Amino acid sequence: MGTSEQFTIGVEEEFLIIDPRTRRLRPESGEVVPEAEREVGDHVEPEFKLSQIETSTPPCQSLDELRTELVHLRRGVIEAAERADSVVGAAGTHPFSHTGGGEVTPKESYIGLEREYQRLAREKVICGCHVHVGVSDREAAVQIMNGVRPWLGAVLALAVNSPFWLGEDTGYASFRTEVWRRWPTAGTPHTFASSEEYDSFVELLLKIGSIDDPARLFWDVRPSPRFDTLEFRVTDVGLTVDDSLTVAALVRALTQTCDAEVADDTPMCDPRPELLREATWRAARYGLDGQLIDVCNGRSVPAVQLVKGLLSYLRPVLEENGEWSEVCSLVERLTDRGPGAARQREAFRRAERLEDVVDLVVKETKSGVV
Repeated sequence: MGTSEQFTIGVEEEFLIIDPRTRRLRPESGEVVPEAEREVGDHVEPEFKLSQIETSTPPCQSLDELRTELVHLRRGVIEAAERADSVVGAAGTHPFSHTGGGEVTPKESYIGLEREYQRLAREKVICGCHVHVGVSDREAAVQIMNGVRPWLGAVLALAVNSPFWLGEDTGYASFRTEVWRRWPTAGTPHTFASSEEYDSFVELLLKIGSIDDPARLFWDVRPSPRFDTLEFRVTDVGLTVDDSLTVAALVRALTQTCDAEVADDTPMCDPRPELLREATWRAARYGLDGQLIDVCNGRSVPAVQLVKGLLSYLRPVLEENGEWSEVCSLVERLTDRGPGAARQREAFRRAERLEDVVDLVVKETKSGVV
């Protein structure tokens, strides 16, 4: 994933491993990962729980290149899972499998997380989509991080894909967000005046024992501790390749737009952290079906209006990239069909069977792939 090239784009997707008969979680990453490695090499690895698996694309220059990589990696893990008598699903949460007794992948860093965070770690069976955008200058990365924060709620609203948890409709479009935000280092970061201030804060957290590694900063957006990238971590994993591609396209354009504003010394919107938390909560609660918060103008607006505002803000960069028509089409298809949470709920309404929701997730994960 690492790169020093400006505005390359890479995506990490986390998937659930599922028993095709019971539709419950299946702790089989020990079998699935080696099978997948034969197809996609080191772009696949175990995740926190044995019932999860993660893929990571190489850095890509174009959306077409990224789509090809996402399809290749999904196909690799799908076919590997099938050879191990399992299936995989791209959802932020499993609709009904119990999480408390889930087995942690026997990796020292994961075992340490469970030891430290106890029940929070035992319930961490959630899947996200992490997008890395190449930003070669660390100072610029910190300033861009400051600038993108007002739009994270709009991006999340498009990507909500986890309405069910432990056999219930939670009432949230992204309950994964709520599960994750209980962690002390999760959420939207405050602004930092400089990369020096950012690094000093990370050193403080290490000194006082709040984290044992800079990678334990689980913020919605952060300068990557491993690569020359700005890493966006705010969304659920996309139900389909197109869902993940839409998020990736938007956050890269958002990074480029804010980078230009930093270079021009354009004053940036700097909302209070309480308002940003409320904005992200509302996006997780309602997705595209409610009133979201335009944090820079201090008002509630229909979700689709906020998304249109985001597209308008990004239009100059998207046109310069030659991506305006494609990204508009991706967003339009997603809003017409509804994000993953809406599609999951529609599957449940037909017969009120959560097994049908799992089947829908597995089918949509394969869409355009197999």
